[in-house]
Amino acid sequence: MTGRFSQRPHYKSEELDRECESIITQFLRDRYGKIEFPVSTDDLTLLIERDTEDFDPYADLLIYGDDVEGVTEFQLGKKPNVKIAEALSVDERRENRLRTTLTHEYGHVHFHAYLWEIEPPGADLLRRSPNANKQICKRDGILDASQSDWMEWQAGYACGAFLMPASFIRRIVGDYQEANGLFGTIGINGRHGQALIKTVQTAFQVSADAARIRLLKLGVLGAADAGPSLFNR
Repeated sequence: MTGRFSQRPHYKSEELDRECESIITQFLRDRYGKIEFPVSTDDLTLLIERDTEDFDPYADLLIYGDDVEGVTEFQLGKKPNVKIAEALSVDERRENRLRTTLTHEYGHVHFHAYLWEIEPPGADLLRRSPNANKQICKRDGILDASQSDWMEWQAGYACGAFLMPASFIRRIVGDYQEANGLFGTIGINGRHGQALIKTVQTAFQVSADAARIRLLKLGVLGAADAGPSLFNR
């Protein structure tokens, strides 16, 4: 995947956090005059529809493999097309997966579409490899792809940053730490780590996996607790 471009865009985590939070909060402010989380699934759909040429939430993606849940197709001179696996849109039990897939694909739309304007695939390449202008996203890479697959890693990070913006997460974490006399890193397997994951799940309407990965990437969760607050000794 990474061989398609002579250069890759390098985004620091902090840059992705700032940009994603700016986009989602401005969208909510423009639409409602206020910012509240969780963002509704309908609003996530409207956001992706705004910035795509065509959006199909009921697509048959089996041609790409039975583990593919989203595809972003890039087009020279046009906005991208996005397809989401039908199974995610029709099954209410999969709404959290739908939400993460929507925001993952929007990550590709926002952060990667310009690459095809700079280095569009030639006609010969598209004849040899018809999917050269598509980002085909598998279930296991939606939230936490390897950093070696930089496009998927960036879109996965953006997925968490759109649904759970950094400043809002840190506010929740700060309140929890203060209420429980904690400071620093919270052990992922301890009582407080598990409670915080559940708190984030509820606040942002995400799965436990999405909440856990986001808290890990922000450095909130770690292997063990840093310890009790010095002020409580």
